[in-house]
Amino acid sequence: MTAKFGATSTTDDVLAGIDLSGKRILITGVSAGLGVETARALVAHGASVVGAARDLKKAEAATAPVRAAVTEGKGAFELIELDLASFASIRAATDKLVSDGRTFDVVIANAGVMAAPFDHTADGFETQFGTNHLGHFLFVNRIAGLISPGGRLVNVASSGHRFADVDLDDPNFERTPYDPWVAYGRSKTSNILFAVEFDRRHKARGVRAAALHPGGINTELGRHVGLDTLKAMIERINADLAAEGKPPYKWKTIPQGAATSIWAGVVADAEEVGGRYCENCHVSEVTDGLINPVAEGVRSYAVDPDRAKALWAKSEELVGERF
Repeated sequence: MTAKFGATSTTDDVLAGIDLSGKRILITGVSAGLGVETARALVAHGASVVGAARDLKKAEAATAPVRAAVTEGKGAFELIELDLASFASIRAATDKLVSDGRTFDVVIANAGVMAAPFDHTADGFETQFGTNHLGHFLFVNRIAGLISPGGRLVNVASSGHRFADVDLDDPNFERTPYDPWVAYGRSKTSNILFAVEFDRRHKARGVRAAALHPGGINTELGRHVGLDTLKAMIERINADLAAEGKPPYKWKTIPQGAATSIWAGVVADAEEVGGRYCENCHVSEVTDGLINPVAEGVRSYAVDPDRAKALWAKSEELVGERF
């Protein structure tokens, strides 16, 4: 078992005393929030980090603290262009990485969109499923051979997976009325199922995969939600918590939110987290009972191995490649 951390642990807490010199780590979504802090903490502890972002100009400005964390002879940081809503962009980025040939110890699939209005990716898929899941599915699988034995894939999912299971028959809401939270839930359930099946396929060569909920953090991920909606949601949650005799909900800070990604990627025991869903720097329990929105727990459908295999097969069909 690894050291005990919890909901208030920060990136620097979980990395205390750890030297990551010689480790090479790839993180998607480094133009804001969790991605930037994850990169900063890893670089500050000696890792060489490759950050992927759609908007390189925005990412360049946002990652100034990451470059500032590089010290002489320790840590490195570089950016690559990656638009997860475009298969052409994903193929171009992965072709470059494979041709470069340098391996990764950890890949952190951190980028994502939440509760977006109905729209489609460049390849015609519903935006959230297409970006959060299919984009990462294609990207990670095309560079899977670059993950070193003993390495890990970490998928940043969400407790929002509890909003909805995947719909393999209608992934693009062609027959189902669109709901932004249902679409988000489907995409986050997909992130978890992807980790479950990736772990099963790669563990024989010493590569493990985990998914996680970073916690509720007030980042720009919530840009589609609106302040009034957010306020009403928090008020409802707090009313439920008060009825249970619990204190009101508190947002996590960004360093607290990024801690579980780092814990699952470089701190936790591989056997402990492989194929599992984590939150608050530990492995979460499966629960299908009634729980409040901020309680811990992963739904059984999100870690179901047969569901994970079915999603993998459907995803291969949709991206037009087999892995």
